[in-house]
Amino acid sequence: MPRLLTQIPGPRSQELTARRKGAVAAGVGSTLPVYIDHAEDGLLVDVDGNRLIDLGSGIAVTGVGNPAPRVAEAVHAQIDRFSHTCFMVTPYEGYVEVCERLNALTPGTHEKRSVLFNSGAEAVENAVKIARHVTGRPAVVVFDHAYHGRTNLTMALTAKNMPYKHRFGPFAPEVYRAPMSYPFRDGLSGPEAASRAFEVIGKQVGAGNVACVVIEPVQGEGGFIAPAPGFLPALAAWCSEHGALLVADEIQTGFCRTGTWFACEHEDVVPDLVTTAKGIAGGLPLAGVTGRAEVMDAVHPGGLGGTYGGNPVACAAALGAIDTMVELDLNAAARRIEAFVLPRLRSAVGAHGDVRGLGAMLAVEFAEQTPEVAARVAAACHAAGVVVLTCGTHGNVLRLLPPLVIPDDLLAEGVTVLERAISEGVGR
Repeated sequence: MPRLLTQIPGPRSQELTARRKGAVAAGVGSTLPVYIDHAEDGLLVDVDGNRLIDLGSGIAVTGVGNPAPRVAEAVHAQIDRFSHTCFMVTPYEGYVEVCERLNALTPGTHEKRSVLFNSGAEAVENAVKIARHVTGRPAVVVFDHAYHGRTNLTMALTAKNMPYKHRFGPFAPEVYRAPMSYPFRDGLSGPEAASRAFEVIGKQVGAGNVACVVIEPVQGEGGFIAPAPGFLPALAAWCSEHGALLVADEIQTGFCRTGTWFACEHEDVVPDLVTTAKGIAGGLPLAGVTGRAEVMDAVHPGGLGGTYGGNPVACAAALGAIDTMVELDLNAAARRIEAFVLPRLRSAVGAHGDVRGLGAMLAVEFAEQTPEVAARVAAACHAAGVVVLTCGTHGNVLRLLPPLVIPDDLLAEGVTVLERAISEGVGR
């Protein structure tokens, strides 16, 4: 069966785009305006019957498959029992079990507690609340190129203005930005980059005012930037020395995406608080904050929560997703994807940029700090039926987030299309 039956987007998708203009706010963008009818592992099938290779996983959400059998079964079973009660009113076992799993899986052997929310931004915002409450300090330190969400506080934490912050201010105060370790651009070792960051924090904030330092162990929207070895351990040591909490935003990096359960584990870093979302529940909205028991339990009863946080259907999906990760050893699957894709991309890109990543969180940064080349390459992939995403402060990074269960033949075909698009795109 041919994968593409029409041009991309096809006529039915174009009809839906016309309807959308009269119904959906223009501020909601879409990378590729094809409307999906159903999905299979590694494939998105649109309303025109086109079968697109998925190298985006809904931005690292559907790593366990789409739909994943265990997730679908768990959701059906739960929705037939009850859809909602609000855990703050009448609790249920699924919420407790998800928290138990998070406490066991996140880095560190210390005693932990967890609380559940709906989205990554909500998790980050609550992590900051917890850190400020526990330390009694106001300041939050984040990094260049960071992305932490779209709420008012998380927009303040996010570095990139357009499209995330433009004309949406004023933003929450007491947020300070330090330079990130960026090996491709700064040439610094991890300890050198950390010393530079500490100097900025000391001058702009003062260590004694810092409630928490929030960092993505591998930056996502900012460009899939993995700090140089030694940067994260130095940051953890600085936080411990100065009484600040280290918050690891593992929303995009968590749940086997980088070849370990959480990206902090690559350097044995144990954060005080970990935020999770995206890959946690196989496509259903769920997020969490997990942290040291004495930190999490310091917040007064009623200080954390929300009407939908830890919805029972989403909790059931998360348990099915985590079981899938264990049974299929998706950490090993992510490492296999890395081993297959990175050498091919490095050969294709050559001297035109940097190819980097961990596990199934991979990127090409084109040397020109303008978006044109990445946009051309992405457009060529889309026209050929391969879903890829761009990112980076300058829009010059192409990111790959394939499902961890993608069949080998589809991955190989998708990479072949990408190689051809890179060859044509950088040669213009």
